[in-house]
Amino acid sequence: MPRVSPLSDDEIPRASRPEFDRQMAAFGRVTNMKRTLARNAVAFESLMTWYPLHDQVAAFLGKRATLVYVLAISEQSDCLVCSTYFRRHLIDSGETPERMTLDPREEALAEFGRSLADDSRAISDDVMGRITAFLTAEQVVTLTAFGAMMVATNIFINALDVELDEYLYAYRKS
Repeated sequence: MPRVSPLSDDEIPRASRPEFDRQMAAFGRVTNMKRTLARNAVAFESLMTWYPLHDQVAAFLGKRATLVYVLAISEQSDCLVCSTYFRRHLIDSGETPERMTLDPREEALAEFGRSLADDSRAISDDVMGRITAFLTAEQVVTLTAFGAMMVATNIFINALDVELDEYLYAYRKS
């Protein structure tokens, strides 16, 4: 049971309507998380900056490596909604998340993501060295900001017990 109920289409406040409509146009649906965020337009718009950061990260990492990164963060945060969402993308692209073989770059990204979610002050020099071996300083900044937005999203969902959207049920980890 969610701690704050998601809003129905007709309950979306006027201030949140532009972002709600953008999300609907882009994805054909608005998730429970976004319907909950819509209660505050600034909060809604803030967390939706995840998408432009995602696009920048995917441009230099590639789609699969980006998914490996955000899945690692979401699993470490124990966020059912986000980890299931990213599992969906991997499964739909032909992957089996439990049996993925990661290359050294993806391993470093996953470890960096888990470290961000677990204790961002304790990221080892080894992990940072592995990340900076293939990313520029600007890319590290972008990746870290994107990871922070992912952690924030996980915290929001977990703190408010946002329910898993029905379209994701089939992608849950067994």
